Amino acid sequence: MTKAARFRQMMNAPEILVVPSAYDALSAKVIQQTGFSALHMTGSGTSASLLGYPDLGFTTTSEMATHAKNLVLAVDVPVIMDADAGYGNAMSTWRAIREFERAGIVGCHLEDQMVPKRCGHLEGKRLISTDEMVGKIEAAVDAREDPDFVIIARTDAREALGMDEAIRRANAYVAAGADCIFVEAPLSRDELKRVRDEVDAPLLANMVEGGKTPWLTTTELEELGYNLVIYPLSGWMAAASVLRKLFAELRDTGTTQGFWDRLDLRMTFAELFEVFEYGRLSELEKRFVRDEG
Repeated sequence: MTKAARFRQMMNAPEILVVPSAYDALSAKVIQQTGFSALHMTGSGTSASLLGYPDLGFTTTSEMATHAKNLVLAVDVPVIMDADAGYGNAMSTWRAIREFERAGIVGCHLEDQMVPKRCGHLEGKRLISTDEMVGKIEAAVDAREDPDFVIIARTDAREALGMDEAIRRANAYVAAGADCIFVEAPLSRDELKRVRDEVDAPLLANMVEGGKTPWLTTTELEELGYNLVIYPLSGWMAAASVLRKLFAELRDTGTTQGFWDRLDLRMTFAELFEVFEYGRLSELEKRFVRDEG
């Protein structure tokens, strides 16, 4: 079974698929080693980690494809990703899908915002027409080589146009060939339930700490009928928070000696290197590296 087929099977299973979001290869390894069976490459976290910029459409297709390749090479589980608004028109979307699939990605979500896009939980989003988005979805379906590659259509219509239009668009995107629907930023549990009641397709929920959508548990989302859930901010928000505290302590005290024990976050040097499978790679080095003499 291919990774894409495995991901599709997990997406369609009765239980919800929890897909934590990685922002780089290190976070991807941590997610896999924690025991999750799939992961998501966050667009906002990629922009933050690669460029130090907010999620306002700064990343390019080639930057995202290279980053995706590095994440895929770091783990064994299926990886899906944020494909933003396709980086241009329908033909740009077509090219992006080919790039991402060749990088080893098994699915992506594509949104109906104008380019450049912005984070779905920020104000001021501008939308393309339903017809233009349908063309992008059809281009994405045509571009994939593996029919199990999952096309997730996201609509950001809730903020500017209301839930009726968001659901209308979602159903149009299903008809265009989307395998899964992602209605961004519902404002209540009732709105989340309405999407489930009125859209006949697998559904993705987006849990953003401090965002517009209610912060529900995976059990609550499963009870509402959602098929998968992503956490695009969690990892890099945690990293930024700990780094800020760590370096403030170094600035103020001249050492990090007490920081890790006080926060109960200590990781030994050996444990850190095992995140990168240092032991396994060292054994490979012994087997394969020959001295010239």
